[in-house]
Amino acid sequence: MSLAWTRRPERGSTALVALMAWLTLRLGEGLGRALLVPISLYFLATGGPARAASRAYLARVLGRAPRLADLFRHIHAFAAVQFDRLLFAAGRAGRFRLDCEGVEYLQRLVEARRGALLLGAHLGSFEALRLLATRACPVPVKALMHRPPPGPLTAWLARRDPAFAAAVIEVGRPGSMLAVAETIAAGGFVGVLADRAPRPERMVRVPFLGAPAAFPAGPMALAAALGAPVLLCRAVRIGRAHYALRFEPFADPLVLPRAERAAALAAAVARYAAWLEAACRAHPFSWFNFFDVWDNDAATAPPAAAHPGHPSAGHPSLGADPPGVRGGVVAGGAGLDA
Repeated sequence: MSLAWTRRPERGSTALVALMAWLTLRLGEGLGRALLVPISLYFLATGGPARAASRAYLARVLGRAPRLADLFRHIHAFAAVQFDRLLFAAGRAGRFRLDCEGVEYLQRLVEARRGALLLGAHLGSFEALRLLATRACPVPVKALMHRPPPGPLTAWLARRDPAFAAAVIEVGRPGSMLAVAETIAAGGFVGVLADRAPRPERMVRVPFLGAPAAFPAGPMALAAALGAPVLLCRAVRIGRAHYALRFEPFADPLVLPRAERAAALAAAVARYAAWLEAACRAHPFSWFNFFDVWDNDAATAPPAAAHPGHPSAGHPSLGADPPGVRGGVVAGGAGLDA
């Protein structure tokens, strides 16, 4: 996977985004969701690189040659998540149901006044994770991310929801790593999507869906440098206005011994890739990377050995309802310390 994704502009029309938002907010969400079908068909027909990447990924995760209907379902799932972002920014987040597992891990950190690094992926919706933070987290939650020039949808979202932009720590800016360290030292959480590299850096090849794939080493190096707890997180759309959120311990802290740093780093990336693979197999149409991570030119390191087991192996059950959650659904306004 090259860094071409950082230069690929967000597709779409400012006028069409504004029109769809107006129709949705004035005439109902049903109309907006219905419009996702022709929109998805358009991008399926015209998005050659994304279509090819989707086909390569789905062939691996489904274990068969994907049909055209599978490609449409993948693109439509992505469009539905983007549509939900529009609703979040428009102030309609209250009608969304969030089923949560593992929030007790966050609660313990909050009670201990310890910050943490949250490792995610382009799996499901980061904004749904942020929605949990606005409902139920009493400490700051920020995102460390690449922020390219905004496209039509991103610009509209920024205008409607400026608080989201304020919660972003931009990769590569002077002081960005200091801002991450200060947020965590103050007991806050910082989220990182660890399946892409936003700028040139070392890539590590590890087993993923049956073949060596390239993942960036930076997030693991950052986790080790911070010396803070690290959790894995995801928020997958499982129905209309319905997301399943899951948090799992990864390391506390992540240690990369100097004498064995390269091997330890590769093992950590392999554990992350094993977690992502399990999530992709459980929700095959929810990984929205749309770039070829199996590209042979993407990595500078040899393949690492597969990690034996799922990264959450050995941890207690994630099934209990934490405080502030009733029946696995976050209660609007409830706090983790409720």
